[in-house]
Amino acid sequence: MFRQDRESDSEGYQCLSEVKMGRGSPIPPMLRPKIVEQYQKGVSQRKIAKSLKLSSSTVHNIIQRFRESGTISVRKGQGRKTILDARDLRALRRHCITYRNATVMEITTWAQEYFQKTLSVNTIHRAIRRRRLKLYRSEKKPYLNMIQKRRRFLWAKAHLKWTVAKWKTVLWSDESKFEVLFGKLGRHVIRTKEDKDNPSCYQRSVQKPASPMVWGCMSACGMGSLHIWKGTINAESEILFSAYPILGGWGQSTGSASEYEYCFKDIEETDGAEMVSVSSQDLRVGVRFEDEGH
Repeated sequence: MFRQDRESDSEGYQCLSEVKMGRGSPIPPMLRPKIVEQYQKGVSQRKIAKSLKLSSSTVHNIIQRFRESGTISVRKGQGRKTILDARDLRALRRHCITYRNATVMEITTWAQEYFQKTLSVNTIHRAIRRRRLKLYRSEKKPYLNMIQKRRRFLWAKAHLKWTVAKWKTVLWSDESKFEVLFGKLGRHVIRTKEDKDNPSCYQRSVQKPASPMVWGCMSACGMGSLHIWKGTINAESEILFSAYPILGGWGQSTGSASEYEYCFKDIEETDGAEMVSVSSQDLRVGVRFEDEGH
């Protein structure tokens, strides 16, 4: 009977000792009474450490604390306390989220006045990282006012029930202006201090560079070619651009505006082209053709 009890105790110790602990991790509270209990029974510290799969120094420290104070509870940390407690860190996080564009120096100035403590920039930077916040480069997105947002919402609501087959009949287009510059445009150059006025180290700039307008389109069938347009592309000319590829491609794209209008009218009469207007900055005008064969 006594042997069975010892076997059950050893199995229990083995289960407790199987708890994985990293370096510096606290000992589970259930193990401390077992260490003291075996010590009082006369078991050596080395055997206790081996049976519980603990280091000899850990067992020695627990027994030494029991000898000195008669308790096995963990002493309160004796190290230096952080200058910002949990409540201060929460207030700092709220301030950073409210003022996302503030610099670390500005946040430090605010924290010194708010907490009435002497704080450095490095301290605030570490505190911000401790609250799982980091400094990132903001993404560039087009600005949308309330009117533009409402128009976008209404457009999405109006086309909510469109089927996939209907969306495949839409030809999406967009244009962009490209500035043509000459010379090496790198911001950085490898030179000595004396080569400051060397022409090969200049960054060339043009006051009014040539800027042709380039137009392109895409649909469910694929992408179209890029085409250069002289002047400004407005909504009407963009519809003409969208309609012209249907008549046979852009092999002859030197026609006048009247020829483009004739082409579009011909398509409108035969195939029934419909303008899909989009009232937002990053969604462009599309043309929908009733005949899916095109």
